[in-house]
Amino acid sequence: MKILTIQDVSCVGQCSLTVALPIISAFGIETCILPSAVLSTHTGGFTGYTFRDLTEDLPNIKNHWKKENITFDAFYTGYIGSKKQIDYIIDIIDELPAEGAKLIVDPAMADYGKLYYGFDNEFVAEMRKLVKKADYVLPNVTESAFLLDCEYIPDHHSKEYIEKLLYGLYDLGAKNVVIKGVSFDDDSLGVATFDGREIKYFIHEKIKKNSHGTGDVYASCFVGCLMNGFDIYESAKNSATLTVKAIKETIEDDSHWYGVKFEKIIPYIVEICK
Repeated sequence: MKILTIQDVSCVGQCSLTVALPIISAFGIETCILPSAVLSTHTGGFTGYTFRDLTEDLPNIKNHWKKENITFDAFYTGYIGSKKQIDYIIDIIDELPAEGAKLIVDPAMADYGKLYYGFDNEFVAEMRKLVKKADYVLPNVTESAFLLDCEYIPDHHSKEYIEKLLYGLYDLGAKNVVIKGVSFDDDSLGVATFDGREIKYFIHEKIKKNSHGTGDVYASCFVGCLMNGFDIYESAKNSATLTVKAIKETIEDDSHWYGVKFEKIIPYIVEICK
């Protein structure tokens, strides 16, 4: 089994490809990478970081892989460096799939009601094109609201609101939907899943500390679970549990503010795969 993950390399910061590659590999899956950009650090909390856009490299890499008859059993997209890249990525997905290949999209572009630095409504419109093709889409509540151009509610969500988002993303074209960051009260957090037939929730304790890179840990664990045969709800539940463990391993270390110690959950991943 071979998966291609397309997202940036943040050289320092424990996010994106430096998280996805080791986590998915720990699930026993050959993990190939396609960097969308190279940053000296991630963009949260650091200043003066460098950014190398790799947009124009993507078609040449695809052409070489095609010449070598390389195909992939799944594609997992994370942080994408520019709106122009999305058409290139769609081209890669269309031309290099193995039979039955899955597309998992983490539309990493927003949180806490705001788009990330450098993104705008035109980028959101391009991201919708990728979401329409997705077998699984993994947005947080903010990203869901942007994708659907609807009101963002920060917390104390109602089930009616979350289900509106689930149905909306499904109607947009995604075959399966997982919404992260669902919060019904001050003390809990969780995920909601919809497979086109049934909505399920997994709610866990809310750790009141913001941590960078947890969305990438979650999405990478989800991909690993899914490709090991777990269904959407089991994958969502296991991924939330593993992400909480990673946060707890980090929470007492104030010097480690730039990410979570995902390395500590590798033994749990190996145990899940037995």
